[in-house]
Amino acid sequence: MPQPSDAKPRARHRTVDRIAEILEFAARSHDGTTLSEIAKHLGAPVSSVQSLVNGLVATGYLDEHNRRYVLGSAPYLLNRMAGREPVSTVTHADLQTIHERSGLTTVLSIAVGPNIFYVDYCSSDPRFAYLAENYVQRSLIRTSAGWVLLAGMEKRDQWAYLRGVDEDERPLIDRFFAMLPDIEQTGICAAPNASERGDGISIAVHENDKTVAAVGIISTNEEISSRRDELAGVLRESARQWSERPTV
Repeated sequence: MPQPSDAKPRARHRTVDRIAEILEFAARSHDGTTLSEIAKHLGAPVSSVQSLVNGLVATGYLDEHNRRYVLGSAPYLLNRMAGREPVSTVTHADLQTIHERSGLTTVLSIAVGPNIFYVDYCSSDPRFAYLAENYVQRSLIRTSAGWVLLAGMEKRDQWAYLRGVDEDERPLIDRFFAMLPDIEQTGICAAPNASERGDGISIAVHENDKTVAAVGIISTNEEISSRRDELAGVLRESARQWSERPTV
């Protein structure tokens, strides 16, 4: 069984990391945040954060009003210039259809760095509403959607991520590699049993020959296991429909 011991992660840059943290913190602060709050979040002196924040305001990545900072228009403009959303082929109506057919929580997930986020969902379970609406990050190795997204990564990034997982998650690495050939062939990860709190079946969303997201059905370990083939069939049928749509 392969091991990611030789994988070299992409080099991080302290300033880039700080800028990314500032932008995410501002995006989550819907009423705006202060310079002091940003510095506290980063664990850095106000003096060292001030120049970064000023630069981000000057370039439109942050907006300032009454000494409070919110996300600016530049990130939105860049996506508009690129002519794309994170996922353009899967709609909320698709999630609703899967939810109605399965009777279970349905989510649309994307990977951002080493984490997975639910960016849309259809569920009567308030736990998943909280995760999606607050963009709560989760570990890729702990979810079926995460396994699908990992399978679609460049090998360099995939192995580097696995090399850096927490110690308590390392037993999942061999299980992921055991399922990897099937995930790569089918685009589906079915019931990996990677979490004690529940399980899922997920399918890759491909756009321009890349895995850009995953659609998953989530429930208890017992229900996912007992309905595995049925639920995988629901996802395959839905994927055939959205795969025929043009990407934006």
